Amino acid sequence: MAQPPVRVGAVPPTATAFQPREDLRELIDREREQHTTVVLTQVLSGGGGVGKSQLAASYAQQAHAEGVDVSVWVNAAETAQIIAAYAQAAAKAEVPGADGQDAERDAAAFLDWLAVTDRSWLVVLDDLNDLEGAGPWWPRPSSGPGGGGRVLATTRRRDALVSGGGRAVVEIGTYSEEEALGYLRERLTAADAAHLLDQSAEDLIEALGRLPLALSHAAAYMINEGVGCTHYLGLFTRSASSLATLLPTGADTDGYGRQVTASLLLALDAAQLRTPIGLAAPAIRLAAYLDPAGHPEQLWATPAVTYYLTAHRTRSNAAPVTPDEARAAVRLLHHYGLLTHETRDGDRAVRLHALTARAARETTPDTETPATVRAAADALLGIWPEFEYTAPGLTAVLRANTDALEERGGDLLWRTGGHVVLFASGTSLMSAGLFRTAIARWHGLAADAERLLDDDHRDTLTARAQLAFCYWRAGRTDEAIVIEERVVADRERVLGDAHPDTLNARNNLAASYEQAGRTGNAIELLERVLEESERLLGDRHPDTLSARNNLAVSYGQAGRSGEAIDLLERVIVDREHVLGDGHPDTLTSLSALAYSYWQVGRTDQAIVIEERVVVDRERVLGDSHPDTLTARANLAVSYWEVGRTGEAIELLEGVLAESERVLGNDHPHTQDAAEVLRGWHAP
Repeated sequence: MAQPPVRVGAVPPTATAFQPREDLRELIDREREQHTTVVLTQVLSGGGGVGKSQLAASYAQQAHAEGVDVSVWVNAAETAQIIAAYAQAAAKAEVPGADGQDAERDAAAFLDWLAVTDRSWLVVLDDLNDLEGAGPWWPRPSSGPGGGGRVLATTRRRDALVSGGGRAVVEIGTYSEEEALGYLRERLTAADAAHLLDQSAEDLIEALGRLPLALSHAAAYMINEGVGCTHYLGLFTRSASSLATLLPTGADTDGYGRQVTASLLLALDAAQLRTPIGLAAPAIRLAAYLDPAGHPEQLWATPAVTYYLTAHRTRSNAAPVTPDEARAAVRLLHHYGLLTHETRDGDRAVRLHALTARAARETTPDTETPATVRAAADALLGIWPEFEYTAPGLTAVLRANTDALEERGGDLLWRTGGHVVLFASGTSLMSAGLFRTAIARWHGLAADAERLLDDDHRDTLTARAQLAFCYWRAGRTDEAIVIEERVVADRERVLGDAHPDTLNARNNLAASYEQAGRTGNAIELLERVLEESERLLGDRHPDTLSARNNLAVSYGQAGRSGEAIDLLERVIVDREHVLGDGHPDTLTSLSALAYSYWQVGRTDQAIVIEERVVVDRERVLGDSHPDTLTARANLAVSYWEVGRTGEAIELLEGVLAESERVLGNDHPHTQDAAEVLRGWHAP
């Protein structure tokens, strides 16, 4: 007589607009096809809200439809629940030796029975958290004739215990863009609300990090309130709006069972109790203020981070946290699926989903937020390269993390003046040749300084000076001069004539005068600056070398080429000694020397230097950096002068095309290149 099927536990119903996630299923099914005669144990591992349980439920429902004999769905957050479910299954399957008197004995009998039965079976351990306690309760390989057993588990954990015992681990991530958009479209259409899917749909799914849990709650909110993607996106990106408001428990129409914040941080309490004890919470709170796309692992070895973790760990009377313990805290969060730590990802080795980060920030006590923001800023500054050109990739990542920190930390970064990392990021944009972005950045910093500090604060004056410098680099010389003249006057009044900041302001103003064709004004100012710099800072101080370089350039423009060459040859020796052969400032002086050689007819020497500068700038700054384009343009002109016209035209045409793309058609360098080419092509 056929035995009735055994069903234990409530399999979650299929979510509305469930996405089959074909790529993931193909991976899972491929493993299954290779284990048709032995027990296959697969672990679906991933962070909160990625849809692990829904995927497992789809397999359970498929097994029921195919007529599996025994199906056990276990809410496996606690080991006791596993034992209770197994004992219940033993009773329903009438397992020999299971008498209902001792749950553990009945559960063990059920596992023994699974190993020998010829009936087909499926065990799903959903939300498995206590891997240590669950160790004895994994179904074992079958020795029976049927071999039709299968185990599916879902967990946030990603440590070695997950993959032990021959278990196959499948990483479950967020929806793809296509799946996320498909879910939103189908969900709204099913509710007769397809009109809510407007032009902001793609931006919304990205803001939600393509997280299935968040998309489910957001869609329900939109349906309930009758608001479209654009309106909801505006609410969501408003910093004053909390996840509890925008993704409320009442919007859990698909039965995820938890409020979003609680779901995302569900494993945090357990992680807090694991070694290193008490560091998981402060570590995730700090990471939550950084770029979700990732930050460098070495940040966790900085004194700023170890001091912060020491001050905020929940374990009392503990010794100061070491860099190794800080890294262990990151690994612990990785093991519990709260963040991702992959050393192969280089400068973005540590990543935190944007919604998990937001949940962590929203649950951080207000009293701890200022210290958290400060620690993150200090840590970023602590790993900022001294010479950015040696690590352009790392520098770009640090800029992105500074932007994220500023967005989340806001005015907390201005409590005692602007934090240095804000200024480092702005200066970095200029060094990278991203002038338009740098102008916008320094505009914002200057406005924040004026709003939060006072007009005469040193950081306010610095922000204005850097904004003017950006204008100068971008060729907007008149705007630069207006600001620089004000900065010089303010620094003379506030700091005094001989202060290094005042000298620097005069140096920058002189460079703008030179660029504007006011060479006499530039020379008069620079001779004064150089004399003061040599007296106050010394002959080889970088600011002194900068003033001497600029004065030499002005001498060259005034036709005083001999004096220019003498100064530049001295500057180059000093800059090579102080900064190194490949430093951008050294290459700037070499370029100026080549121009002076060219002025006095030493063209062959000029070309040798210019060819070196082009090669070094391509290597140090990149092919498209504005300074590299300038070096190529100078070399092209020299080639033309010695009759190498074909090479000159080819080189300058490439410069023009790249200048139009990088600097824009209105930049003076672009216009100069275009004018020279027109002259060369003229009959």
